[in-house]
Amino acid sequence: MRKQPKARTTKSKSRQDAFVDIQDRVSKQKDDTEVSLQVKMTRLGGKVLEMKKVYKSYGDKPILSGFDYTFKRGERIGIVGKNGVGKSTFLKIALQQEIPDSGKINHGETVVFGNFNQEGLQYKEDKRAIEYVKDFAEFFPLADGSKISATQFMEKFGFSAEQQYTPLSKLSGGEKRRLHLLSILFLNPNFLILDEPTNDLDLQTLRTLEEFLLDFPGCILIVSHDRYFMDRMVEHLFAFEGEGVIRDFPGNYTQYRNWKDKDDLADSRQEVINNKQPKDNVQSGTSKGQVIPAKKVSFKEKHEFETIEKELPLFQNEKKMLEEK
Repeated sequence: MRKQPKARTTKSKSRQDAFVDIQDRVSKQKDDTEVSLQVKMTRLGGKVLEMKKVYKSYGDKPILSGFDYTFKRGERIGIVGKNGVGKSTFLKIALQQEIPDSGKINHGETVVFGNFNQEGLQYKEDKRAIEYVKDFAEFFPLADGSKISATQFMEKFGFSAEQQYTPLSKLSGGEKRRLHLLSILFLNPNFLILDEPTNDLDLQTLRTLEEFLLDFPGCILIVSHDRYFMDRMVEHLFAFEGEGVIRDFPGNYTQYRNWKDKDDLADSRQEVINNKQPKDNVQSGTSKGQVIPAKKVSFKEKHEFETIEKELPLFQNEKKMLEEK
């Protein structure tokens, strides 16, 4: 717009009119989104969720080893870790959908869970999308005491009038996931459990979800590999490090990764130092006092380690630039 010629030719005027039209639509969309975020949450009492000395394993593989935590009102906790370490199992145990080997799970009387899991949309009848949502409730309560209809709420999550009357079986995978999400939020929970919520969501729905969660006054427990999303949503982490070890980290995802990188680098340095130190080991079957020479770090290994140390700050800067983009 700034580069448009001052003379109001037909071509430049049409571009200016198009810009104004887009600007109005964006502003209207932002206003519409804000309306849906004024949530009237179900009241949450003092007791929320307690997990006491919880143990769980599958055969020889430990998932939880004496996990102990009392959730407080308004907490936003992220769960991170490699695939297969038990993050989804942990959520099922917290919801009492799976029984631990030992320990206690206590739910507060006023807790209303909203569970967005990876199993996706579950339905017995092939209803229209709007009918599926209305089975939960006809209206969604707002903080100012007013309500919006199921139709209006679906519009906030990108369902056009045509899509609302589409049979569930005809929806795409992304649309089904979006419908699953909004049907959970429509129940007005005060404790949200979200397992990989950003998968398969389009940008508009993701933006709406982020705004909803930022304004959400209840508890949130999120499993996600999306660093940007986690950094915006959570205040501390449960880091699943394998073998039943869960680290309670006071910070967001980026802070945890930075700490983890420094910790791994320190371990690597210590390993190199240990390899350089001679060990007075005596090999069995040899004459008494025969010392095995310590394994030396090769020139190639030493050069590689020094190169990594020099390149690491460059990669960290590049990583920071990519995250900002």
